Amino acid sequence: MIDNGHITIKNLNVYYGKEHALKDVSIAIPDKKITAIIGPSGCGKSTLLKSMNRLVDCMDNVRYTGKIFVDGEDMLDPEVEVIHLRKKMGLLLQKPYPLPMSIFDNIAYGPRIHGIKKKKELTEIVEHYLKEVALWDEVKNRLNSPASMLSIGQQQRLCLARGLAVKPEVILCDEPTSSLDPISSQHIERKFIELKNDYTIILVTHVLRQAKKLADYVIFMYLGELIEHGPAEQLFNDPQHELTKGYIKGVFT
Repeated sequence: MIDNGHITIKNLNVYYGKEHALKDVSIAIPDKKITAIIGPSGCGKSTLLKSMNRLVDCMDNVRYTGKIFVDGEDMLDPEVEVIHLRKKMGLLLQKPYPLPMSIFDNIAYGPRIHGIKKKKELTEIVEHYLKEVALWDEVKNRLNSPASMLSIGQQQRLCLARGLAVKPEVILCDEPTSSLDPISSQHIERKFIELKNDYTIILVTHVLRQAKKLADYVIFMYLGELIEHGPAEQLFNDPQHELTKGYIKGVFT
């Protein structure tokens, strides 16, 4: 277990019906670092990520045990106010899902929900976060156009800006570049490197090159179990477990 974890997971088990998807996972996620979750398909990477903001609740026939502490609050406590904690967690999925509204309203949506109503303040927020994701110059003359008219790469940056506009502490990313072209992927990757100065970023990726390029800390999963974790340089250069060694060498994917 590492120190100074922003998110601390203790003895987490997740079941989909009879399937034991996550098996007694315990780990702490370091603050203001990029943590990559790697492993073969179906190993529990996305389940672990979505457990961190209770998105697994949206799935049928799911149950879980254990604890997930975010800033000292247990996300899995039935008494916890989940919406309050989810505000701390931005989410970027494999495929961008812009809201069916204008570019401006996509960014303003979250701040409006949280009580910001003045047009001037919303305008400043929209401009700030579009600049934050290097999208402002591309869209500043068409803010009232439907967000669906943007390219896929632009939509993903828009979704990132929308998530940042509610001032989260953590950005959860589930293979966020898997549907993007190489140039758009580079935009997102560069932005993650900049954002880690202010945010804790947790990245599920099936691309080892990306994990090696971005990660400060790495978690290796296999068949629902946490096999190995540690600083990226250590794990990639001197893995301790045979399964980790095999995965990094490409013996299995």
